[in-house]
Amino acid sequence: MTSIKHYLPATLRTERLVLSTPTMADAPAIAALCNNKNVHKWMARLPFPYTAEDARFFIEHIVPSDTEACYGLRRGDDFIGVVGLTFSPGAVPELGYWLGEPYWGHGYATEAAQALVAAARAAGAGALGSRALLDNAGSRKVLAKTGFVETGTAIETANNLAGRTMVLFRQELDPR
Repeated sequence: MTSIKHYLPATLRTERLVLSTPTMADAPAIAALCNNKNVHKWMARLPFPYTAEDARFFIEHIVPSDTEACYGLRRGDDFIGVVGLTFSPGAVPELGYWLGEPYWGHGYATEAAQALVAAARAAGAGALGSRALLDNAGSRKVLAKTGFVETGTAIETANNLAGRTMVLFRQELDPR
């Protein structure tokens, strides 16, 4: 089966944001926003400290990967975060996102997530998954506002969040 990644648009637009492929021009902003303990503490795969080399690796290796669909979030000239889908064999695509701390609390994560969910639906995805730390109330609210429902919990087994309780989410998508 061909991944829905190949059916997703290159650019998405919302009322306040443009979602498009992160480029090397975004690397300084990505490095600056990710090199923040308050961002890092919620992220499974984000190294800390986060350097320009980490941003370069993300852009050169993760973004073009067949297992990821990554969109940089731009508000005007400002790069503010990333939203994307991860594709794993035998699993529904998983929605993930992060925002730089200065942009928290303004609805940008919800706006971006809703845009990507709509694009995934249009691309033929039947369902999406996501997860958030049990104590990450902000992310859990974003997922609920985006139409995800909690389906259970699991203990993270790898990466930065190993040993922590994750709340699992799922959203069934009706093709429109």
